[in-house]
Amino acid sequence: MARRRLLAALSALLVVAAAAPAAERPPEELHLVGDHWTAWDPPSSFPEGTEVYIIVRGDTLWDLAGRFHGDPYLWPQLWERNQYILDAHWIYPGDPLAVGPEVRPIDAVGDLEDEEVGPGVGPGAEDEPDELRLATDAGGQAPVPLGTESDIYCSGYIGAPEEEFPYQIVGSEYQSLTPDLEGTAIVDLEPGAGIYGEADTVKVGLAPGDIVYLDGGRAGGLSPGTVFSAVEPRELVEHPVTRETLGRYYRYLGRLRVLSVQEETAIAEVTEGCYPIEIGDFLRPFEPEPVPLARRTALHPINHPAADEALAEAPVIVLSDAGIISIGQDHVVLVDLGTGDQVAPGDLYTIYRVNEKGLPALVLGELGILAVHERSSVAKILESRYTIYRGDRLEPK
Repeated sequence: MARRRLLAALSALLVVAAAAPAAERPPEELHLVGDHWTAWDPPSSFPEGTEVYIIVRGDTLWDLAGRFHGDPYLWPQLWERNQYILDAHWIYPGDPLAVGPEVRPIDAVGDLEDEEVGPGVGPGAEDEPDELRLATDAGGQAPVPLGTESDIYCSGYIGAPEEEFPYQIVGSEYQSLTPDLEGTAIVDLEPGAGIYGEADTVKVGLAPGDIVYLDGGRAGGLSPGTVFSAVEPRELVEHPVTRETLGRYYRYLGRLRVLSVQEETAIAEVTEGCYPIEIGDFLRPFEPEPVPLARRTALHPINHPAADEALAEAPVIVLSDAGIISIGQDHVVLVDLGTGDQVAPGDLYTIYRVNEKGLPALVLGELGILAVHERSSVAKILESRYTIYRGDRLEPK
């Protein structure tokens, strides 16, 4: 009975934080804090002067970041400000949320008297927060998101040429909606009924809201609520410099969530769409990846290019999203940096093109790393001076 009440409280009070894709399962252990149920241990008080907002049903970190920070993509900053929330996917009505600037005690500031003192210098400098010193070192720029969720979840990755997937879409609810009129003469039809042609399905490109069937169920360990990414195997990718085969490009088509499972099959709903999803597409477990933040600075100066020796073995752009040839600002690309390399989401790289022999390399632009996979990384072109192509070189900024 106690467990039933706990589950009832969960379903009544839980709010999914759309700031990031929903986790597969919410926390199971809830406890009563004041007059509400929560999975976290919210602070009982905040420093004097802190602006505090009480979460209500329907709130998300995404929406609250838009309301209080002016940009929903700054939800990671809101999450960082409230570190008692251990999983950004789940927030609870009744929990407090610090939404204003951090308030520091007056004695930590020091007596500046009448002289003008900048951050990180003068009395009290040793008490400056690390993030303030970092912002000063980076020219005072606040961290900004390097892209959007769709840049990550609608991109893809380079994998093994014949990668194996745990499940596949084997049907949709539209396949049994066409009438079976094979061999029926037109004269036998009711007047005004129309002429029906043979068809396997009334809809080919599946989109959010459509129902599909999977080739696995309870016997294979599949459970309701599981989220998958729909994947389409594409062409083999050849390295533009070495001409070696890097692997196969697998494009993300969208996401789906399992609604119910049978012994050998499952019913799922398409929840997010990037490209049309079709019967036969493969599925891999969905892995939430937050949009990375970084402090942007000016483009690397064109009169101080990287040395040719440094670019000889440098990583390169190997593929562009949607097969675009002439790449520019805001385009998403894949680069030949993977989990075995020293790369992480949020890293910035200057884009170069090797010039004619004896001439310095050309500074083309800048990109930021959004997500890192085993054989490749997803990146977004943040700035471009000229057209960028596959094979252009990268140097860490």
